[in-house]
Amino acid sequence: MAVYTEVNDEDLARFLELYEIGQLLSFKGIAEGVENTNYMLHTTSGSFILTLYEKRVETADLPFFLGLMEHLFERGVSCPLPVRDKAGNNLNQLSGRTAALITFLEGFCIKRPQPAHCAELGRMLARFHLAGRDFELTRQNALGPAGWAPLFSSFADEADTIATGLRDEIAGEIDWLSANWPQGLPEGVLHADLFPDNVFFIGDKLSGVIDFYFACNDVLSYDIAICLNAWCFEENYSFNATKARALLKAYSEVRPLTQAECGALPVFARGAALRFLLTRCFDWLNTPPGAILKPHDPLAYLRRLRFHQRVSSIAEYGYDTP
Repeated sequence: MAVYTEVNDEDLARFLELYEIGQLLSFKGIAEGVENTNYMLHTTSGSFILTLYEKRVETADLPFFLGLMEHLFERGVSCPLPVRDKAGNNLNQLSGRTAALITFLEGFCIKRPQPAHCAELGRMLARFHLAGRDFELTRQNALGPAGWAPLFSSFADEADTIATGLRDEIAGEIDWLSANWPQGLPEGVLHADLFPDNVFFIGDKLSGVIDFYFACNDVLSYDIAICLNAWCFEENYSFNATKARALLKAYSEVRPLTQAECGALPVFARGAALRFLLTRCFDWLNTPPGAILKPHDPLAYLRRLRFHQRVSSIAEYGYDTP
């Protein structure tokens, strides 16, 4: 989440007239994140997140994102719910942007996840994957293997300004993954961005998941690989197998992993590391000057990628296959 688009009082008042959410009490921008403009909004009927969708989010994808949230909510996955206006719409226009009002989810994100938090995440992710099986809309993963080379080409000439030799290293990894990407594994709806700041807890219990704007259809175990990268590395970039074991064991207790999925996980972990290395490089080089945020360090994911390149089996992630 971030603030790229300023909303004035008059435009906000006209927007809120479309909804039945009570009288406005407070309104302020949220600085975290990199994708959309977000504001916290309090009214006499509750708290909400107002999201204005910026250029990276395709307007045509919004029915998928918002529909998925409604679908998962109805099936018991704790997540925010899009608010429909008096006419039944969950999308409107505000300050030149397509905008949505989303219910506020109670809880807090964990800055330093422990194995118990990783286990909660694993169980939730498996329930998410199962709940998404009958979701009718589909969306291609724009940041899957087919999207990596085009994204890289957009900043390849500047890559070595981030780290010497980075251009050749990324190019080589894209080639390797293209030749070795696993095929024929179970697919479904992915969250595809389950970083700790997108998962809320109350105490040690997971209270819900937010930020569905990378959700897509793809291989389910790729979603697990994203979580391994996001949750199981320490601040010194060392891999914590205890956390990974907790995540993988809890996931498989809800949705058992196949032998093929277990065998493919190291490759998916490399792919997930590369995907976030690419987007972080792009953001590092292209953050708008007026944005209220600091871009994430791309090299954190270069270190993750190099770790996964040395992994040959899921056992090195601390998980013993059944």
